Amino acid sequence: MVATPDKIQIEQTHLSVEELRKIHAFWRACNYLAVGMIYLQDNPLLKEPLTEQQVKNRLLGHWGTSPGLSFIYIHLNRLIKKYDLNTVYMAGPGHGAPGVLGPVYLEGTYSEVYPEKSEDEEGMKAFFKQFSFPGGIGSHCTPETPGSIHEGGELGYVLSHAYGAILDNPDLIVAAVVGDGEAETGPLATAWHSNKFINPIRDGAVLPILHLNGYKIANPTILARISHEELEYLFKGYGYKPYFVEGSDPEIMHQKMAATLETAILEIKEIQKEARISGIAQRPMWPMIVLRSPKGWTGPASVDGKKTEDFWRSHQVPLSGMHNNPGHIKILEDWLRSYKPEELFDATGKLLPELKDLAPTGTHRMSANPNANGGILRKDLKMPDFRDYGVTVDHPGKVEAENTKPLGNFLRDIMAKNMTNFRVFGPDETASNRLNAIYEVSKKVWMADIIEDDADGSELTTDGRVMEMLSEHTLQGWLEGYLLTGRHGFFHTYEAFAHVVDSMFNQHAKWLDICKNEVPWRASVSSLNILLSSTVWRQDHNGFSHQDPGYVDLVTNKSSEVVRVYFPPDANCLLSVANHCLKSQDYVNVIVADKQKHLQFLNMEDAIKHCTKGIGIWEWAGNDDCGTEPDLADVVMASCGDVATKESLAATAILRQEFPQLKVRFVNVVDLFKLQDHSEHPHGLSDWDFDSLFTKDKPIIFNFHGYPWLIHKLTYRRTNHHNLHVRGYKEKGNINTPLELAINNQIDRFNLVIDVIDRVPKLGSAAAYVRERMKNAIIEHRAYAYENGIDKPEINDWKWPF
Repeated sequence: MVATPDKIQIEQTHLSVEELRKIHAFWRACNYLAVGMIYLQDNPLLKEPLTEQQVKNRLLGHWGTSPGLSFIYIHLNRLIKKYDLNTVYMAGPGHGAPGVLGPVYLEGTYSEVYPEKSEDEEGMKAFFKQFSFPGGIGSHCTPETPGSIHEGGELGYVLSHAYGAILDNPDLIVAAVVGDGEAETGPLATAWHSNKFINPIRDGAVLPILHLNGYKIANPTILARISHEELEYLFKGYGYKPYFVEGSDPEIMHQKMAATLETAILEIKEIQKEARISGIAQRPMWPMIVLRSPKGWTGPASVDGKKTEDFWRSHQVPLSGMHNNPGHIKILEDWLRSYKPEELFDATGKLLPELKDLAPTGTHRMSANPNANGGILRKDLKMPDFRDYGVTVDHPGKVEAENTKPLGNFLRDIMAKNMTNFRVFGPDETASNRLNAIYEVSKKVWMADIIEDDADGSELTTDGRVMEMLSEHTLQGWLEGYLLTGRHGFFHTYEAFAHVVDSMFNQHAKWLDICKNEVPWRASVSSLNILLSSTVWRQDHNGFSHQDPGYVDLVTNKSSEVVRVYFPPDANCLLSVANHCLKSQDYVNVIVADKQKHLQFLNMEDAIKHCTKGIGIWEWAGNDDCGTEPDLADVVMASCGDVATKESLAATAILRQEFPQLKVRFVNVVDLFKLQDHSEHPHGLSDWDFDSLFTKDKPIIFNFHGYPWLIHKLTYRRTNHHNLHVRGYKEKGNINTPLELAINNQIDRFNLVIDVIDRVPKLGSAAAYVRERMKNAIIEHRAYAYENGIDKPEINDWKWPF
């Protein structure tokens, strides 16, 4: 074998005759199981002629990519045994589970986790029937799949997950198989650049394997239809050293793959050895492999006279219409028998010992690697006391502070105490979101070139722990891979652009939900903690494009078992919430907190009490606690979110000054799900508790950070819902001052006062004069903003007056 930078010339005898025979037999067993999973519900060993009653009524699953996936898997197994490797396998092609489940079953892990899927005829029958079958498992590498931390239910994330898994994991190699359809997605395209963030001294390695089999569901794939030269240039441009394994003859392909994969693994080991001995971290040209093989390899060449193998028709189920079609039953039986199951399994259905010996054992099996069940490796964070970072608040609403800046100090010291298992992720916004104190203990990791000018504030270094890249997909993928392998992290991004990873959040939330409720053998992992900052109400300079608080609407659609949403109104509440979230497990925690200066309302002791409850009356803001009569309040002013809280308080102050006889109760919400009924969310209030806070029959003026209809969705079952009037963002705004933006969406103090006047009959006609003053104030403040470009000093400098 001669290695060159471009290609490898393979000696046809890299594997001995005996090694080749066994590895090909093991692959045949994998393919037999893959076909069986898709088609069979009985007669798993074909001990009798196949009948249509033994074939599933619904044929679901994807055959096309499966042979290639198992082909890669078994060749990795050979090298795991030879070099004692610590390896995890990630299958990017979405529906390729048969190609992974087969070897997982054959190496014994599946039967250990699921004893009813035993390594015998009955177990094989159960193993076949469960696949894509009601009450069974899906056709992806779902959470039920041992060894999987990447489902592939949505394409594009395999590389980012793989790279996240190897961060601070120096002995781990992740084989990340990228489907050529998946390679066309935006998230996957940016994830190729992850190699610019991998330090070979302290991190593991990803071996990307592009699985080129030519077709998607009904079309060719782009990368399969460009020249070899162009494809090679592409990956060299990404910073990889590509090796090619191409062909269809199994005997030749086994030899090519064995030699190429071994070369790549030894290159990885040599890169790491050199870096770790020298102590010099440089970015190498990491190896990658392009595997070009037929779609539906080893399947029927044609069906009903139409080309099937090496064509898009083999993408899903290449042979359908099985019932009342004896011809198709015959083709299926011939296909299954072509793998010669009698040479692979004994009479009881057990894989022959000489083949079983090809698989690694114990935790060396990729299906049993502890990193693929990261909760068993997880260690709690070493946490400083968040109380030490608080803002001094002697009186509510008198001082201002940047809410996220103390959080940055807190994260800095968490980082200092956890320098091997905690990282912070954000798209070029760490300083922008006021978290730059982190740089005092760890800068941004950067393995690409660094020029002299970068020393001026760029904070770049090869050994940094802050992950920044302008791809929210890649960032969240890194973090998910990091969390799922047992570590901790924190993700922050601008609120409006969190929508970029809407569906990625969906996938992770679904993964957690299944793990938590249906897969008891999976250990708990650290929560995915997301801070949304640079929020809608402080995008007056960026304009309409940056004004979108709807990410939380999406979050509330997910299972109540795994999602939490918090709106801390000030810095001390933010610290309390962040401390709670960073210690939690198996959740997606979304925290919404702006980075600009805001009034501070609660001292640390009161903030802890308020956040622990998640919702509460601010007695100092209202004036209804002065008697024993139930429901004494005339109106309930409620708020959720920092700017919404300030404006609601300002409106409350006006009401108390203008209408001293009006009894106002002020309620603030930190934990959004407190509003939902406790039968629908574990954080939800009981009806009794909700009514005690909001009354059963008084008007509620609720000022919300986001879209107003979300509050109605959460509270529609409540007793007093008909009296609930919600203000929030209504897609009104552009380049405005903060107050003008609030006025445009009617969350401002003046409109809130008008809302109260309209809903409290006891104020009577005397309130007409106050209403007029509020309308005049709106006109005057708009005019001032248009003339001067800022809000009036009385707005900018407003403090709680009581």
